[in-house]
Amino acid sequence: MTSVLEASGLTKKIKGKTLVEAIDLQVYPGEVFGLLGPNGAGKTTTIRMLSGLIRPTSGSVQILGADMQQNRETALQKVGAVVENPELYTHLNGWENLLHYARMHGSIGKEAIQSAADKAGIGHRLKEKVSTYSLGMRQRLGLAQALLHQPELLILDEPTNGLDPAGIHEMRRYFRELAEEEGLAILVSSHLLSEMQLLCDRAAVMQHGRIIHTAAMNDLLQGGERIVLKTSDKAAAAALLSVSYTEEDDGLRIDGTAEDIPGLIRQLVDAGVAIDAVYPEQRGTLEEAFLDMTGGKAI
Repeated sequence: MTSVLEASGLTKKIKGKTLVEAIDLQVYPGEVFGLLGPNGAGKTTTIRMLSGLIRPTSGSVQILGADMQQNRETALQKVGAVVENPELYTHLNGWENLLHYARMHGSIGKEAIQSAADKAGIGHRLKEKVSTYSLGMRQRLGLAQALLHQPELLILDEPTNGLDPAGIHEMRRYFRELAEEEGLAILVSSHLLSEMQLLCDRAAVMQHGRIIHTAAMNDLLQGGERIVLKTSDKAAAAALLSVSYTEEDDGLRIDGTAEDIPGLIRQLVDAGVAIDAVYPEQRGTLEEAFLDMTGGKAI
């Protein structure tokens, strides 16, 4: 499958300081791709380069085969983006804001404007001044603005910022619908790991300006399988191990998979180590996977 978005060796330096280095990623039609990382990891800088807001120091960005550096206008024709806080005219109402952006794109009719607003959940508030909108409503208007020209790539930086739990759930459902039913490619960054776990098909984990791991969401969650050993002979059991482990009050957590358990049991039994229980344990949440990969660095 041909990617909608491809970044290769993307690097940004300012005054000798490297903010982002050697970023490689691809986003495909019909998928939601997440960008994860602690504060200062380089997520927003990366998104700003991918959406054409700032120029990279080196590397390339291609969108639907068009190179961002060589043909910026063509590359951005099918891109919708909401980066940080949407740029809105607060003295106008919602409809006037969308009408203004529709005119900038050319042939976008009133039905398309209303449709984009309805999909973003703001269709009933378009007659109100934007100055009266909450942060969440401004996020919705920004999303409607990004969807006006029916893009093939949607780039979103913290899209659920300011939304209540019901609004976050609704946005997640809508993003999944855009990807699965309309084939839209979506790149999204967020600090809400529980939401990213439910939303994304694949994700890249960033730390110190670099991508340290990229995988399907299921693989991220399954990649941390360990063996839980309940035993009163912790010291004796630990002395037999050739892999990493951590001590618990009632035993050990050992790096390994379910396939390693029979051999481990034989080894423990032969050495006379008491076994109360032994079973595989997988990471249950994206937060656990993230903390494992970043050495405990919180979002």
